[in-house]
Amino acid sequence: MTRFKVNGVARSFDGDPDMPLLWYLRDILGLTGTKFGCGMSLCGACTVLDNGKAIRSCSKPMATMEGREITTIEGISAHGPHAVQKAWAEVNVPQCGYCQPGQIMQAVSLLSEKPKPTDDDIDSAMAGNICRCGTYQRIRAAIKEPAKETA
Repeated sequence: MTRFKVNGVARSFDGDPDMPLLWYLRDILGLTGTKFGCGMSLCGACTVLDNGKAIRSCSKPMATMEGREITTIEGISAHGPHAVQKAWAEVNVPQCGYCQPGQIMQAVSLLSEKPKPTDDDIDSAMAGNICRCGTYQRIRAAIKEPAKETA
């Protein structure tokens, strides 16, 4: 039995230990904000936070979840939109929107480590999150927005 938390709620799992975390989140918990993209940790659509750090849930087996605290796009803020989500709306980042939950989760992870990231910091941290629509300049601008609030 694997015990862990998802969005602050204690969970347990006794199924296939090789099942990817992504399928547990989407198919068992119904948390469909986390998206399937490539299934090989290359696109970033499935990004969630594992103890505050961005990970790709499509390739993280349930056997590795013991004691972990997973946060999905649905759980990043208990009090309305997260600062990054607000910035995404203000800058009008999404185009098709499919990659945006993963982009936002990666940005939240980056900002928790570097509250005032440089362009190079942003480019480096976000490099593994692909946006088919090419909204990279708006993503960079939106990531800088929360830093203004702490200035």
